[in-house]
Amino acid sequence: MVTDERQRPLRRPRWRRAALLAAGLALPASCRDHRPPSPPPASRRQPAVPSATVPAAPSPTARSFYADHFSRQATVPELTALGRALFFSPQLSVSGQMSCATCHDPAFAYGPPDGRATQLGGPGMDTPGLRAVPSLRYLQNVPPFEQHHFDEAVEDSTDQGPTGGHAWDGRANTTHDQARLPLTSSFEMANPSVEAVVTRLEKGPLAARFRAVFGDDVFAERARAVTALLKCLEVFQQSPQNFYPYSSRYDAYLRGQGTLTPAEQRGLALFNAPKKGNCASCHPSQRRKGAFPHFTDFGFNALGVPRNGALPANDDPAYFDLGLCGPVRTDLTGHGEYCGFFRVPGLRNTAARHVYFHNGLFHTLEQVMNFYVARDTSPAKFYPKAHGRVDAFDDLPPQHRKNVNHEPPFGGRPGAPPALTQAEIRDVIAFLGTLTDADVKRR
Repeated sequence: MVTDERQRPLRRPRWRRAALLAAGLALPASCRDHRPPSPPPASRRQPAVPSATVPAAPSPTARSFYADHFSRQATVPELTALGRALFFSPQLSVSGQMSCATCHDPAFAYGPPDGRATQLGGPGMDTPGLRAVPSLRYLQNVPPFEQHHFDEAVEDSTDQGPTGGHAWDGRANTTHDQARLPLTSSFEMANPSVEAVVTRLEKGPLAARFRAVFGDDVFAERARAVTALLKCLEVFQQSPQNFYPYSSRYDAYLRGQGTLTPAEQRGLALFNAPKKGNCASCHPSQRRKGAFPHFTDFGFNALGVPRNGALPANDDPAYFDLGLCGPVRTDLTGHGEYCGFFRVPGLRNTAARHVYFHNGLFHTLEQVMNFYVARDTSPAKFYPKAHGRVDAFDDLPPQHRKNVNHEPPFGGRPGAPPALTQAEIRDVIAFLGTLTDADVKRR
């Protein structure tokens, strides 16, 4: 019913050594039905785990956003219904052809619907993005971004480094901040401002619903209308049925209502084993304090993913996507120690994805796993040659390549056997298939 009870304390390379990961944050009250009906037998209980970090108090800006600015008090069901309508409305885009669901398809766990490394958008729906589209599922407990995250509940807590925030570089602290980003992105919905969006909404078919939910004066002030728009999208993305259903076979297994096949059980053991897959060091698999795992520690890591020559931005040899230190995020450009770091994604529904990593280079889990276990032992399989040598970590400038993680399953000298055999890789992939929600299309 539970995963390896002896699973070591989780750690993040270069930063974390003895702290409980943020993935243990307790589920909101609406998710308590996802806890098992009764505790497991004493012989199979997991070791006591300290409670998770208490999120910092909201900033004045955040408090201002959540203050009631409207003449009518909207209910959660009303906000959710209007947020759903907005999520599927192409009226949010300048082109009139792109909605949130264009890139975040419900059939694919609110992730990309196809195998494009990045999706097309912009005024003419022909402008490629810079990064692969992430899934919007299981983001309800993402903490705000911090450069130095400490777990106050752990007595010997150490600096866990950059943690939290939405998007690959953590630049959005809340779901409404995240919802704002594509509205004004030149390669997504391409609006000159969010105010321009609400001006269009005021004249469109959803205007009457806005007035019914927030009051007849909702469009009287553009700032108030923007808040209404973003609040609806945020509340919709907190809907358990849509965004965190916990309906996978692994969830049934954790509840004691299902079993794993022998291959899946072997895969789970390899996933957790520190000297084999070591996946759980960044993608914790255990239930903590009753909360089901999201399979991410919400941290950041530099993996040295090869450069994707299919991305138009990479036609410029001087261009590098460095994640935390730019160029999309601009407030940490002076932190060279963060260059190459991207947020650790959750692995739920990962078997249903068509593209992997921030640059969408790989398209199958087999490719991903082979990269993890053979990046350092067989670098020529993944990187080009330059000046007669393999140019490892070619999507990072040389001065930042020291940031790349070398912990298992990475590491090993060229020519040495990889951390996992092909049979073991198949077992890990079999386990990852158990993380797919019941309503998501299987590949």
